[in-house]
Amino acid sequence: MSIARRRRLLNDDVLTSLVESSWEILDISGSDVTDVGLASVANVCSNLRAVDISRCGKITTAGVSEILCHCPSLEILRCGGCPRSEFTARRCLNLLKPKLNTLEEDSWEELDTLDIGGGAGSLRWLVWPKIDDYSKETLAAECPRITINPQPSSFDLSVSKVPIEALASIPLDHSIVEDIDPKTWAVSAAPQRPVARPNQNASPEIPIAERFRLAYVEREARLAPKRAKRERQQRRRAERDYILNDIDARSVALAAQASRNLRKS
Repeated sequence: MSIARRRRLLNDDVLTSLVESSWEILDISGSDVTDVGLASVANVCSNLRAVDISRCGKITTAGVSEILCHCPSLEILRCGGCPRSEFTARRCLNLLKPKLNTLEEDSWEELDTLDIGGGAGSLRWLVWPKIDDYSKETLAAECPRITINPQPSSFDLSVSKVPIEALASIPLDHSIVEDIDPKTWAVSAAPQRPVARPNQNASPEIPIAERFRLAYVEREARLAPKRAKRERQQRRRAERDYILNDIDARSVALAAQASRNLRKS
């Protein structure tokens, strides 16, 4: 799947055909995966602890909600990176806010996971490089357990050490492909066809507008005799109808015919 993502082939069909329940990280950044594919993974991979949906313009709050609902161990979420993903990240603020089941404790630090219902109770690191000030202040006030854009720690203590999956400078699935030759996912450019040189002796190509004009002129010349014959037939038919329907015209016609017969005789 990591190679398919790097080759820009990752979509819902590819993702659902490769998904395994043993997955703990999911990197679909920059892919064509939609809410449908993300929901399918969420229903299969309940042990996900790190997810990267950055630069996924087809994922909305509906897909993020599926991940938060079905993956209780999610600790790291990467988002943003393109206009659509930035918009989705801002819309997800309410999804990340925890909802308290009890208010008996005096501080967030004294709350256990069981005291937090809904929201992203297990989320600890949010990687959102271009987070706006309002969203940052909102998360800091209402989600103090979430560290935004963490930096490498200088301490060795496990409590304060930032996991490598939470560092924006390193791809989330780096550990999976670090021993694979990059040539495996290199996308070669399609060979360019040689451009044919114009023949100096060939006649210049006629523009499409001129072709239509010449075709119209040829059609008019071909139909002109037929059109003239049709007009003569219509004129004779009109004269015949006039003579048959008008008494005076019929008298004149009969007199002219009688005069011609007398001259012949």
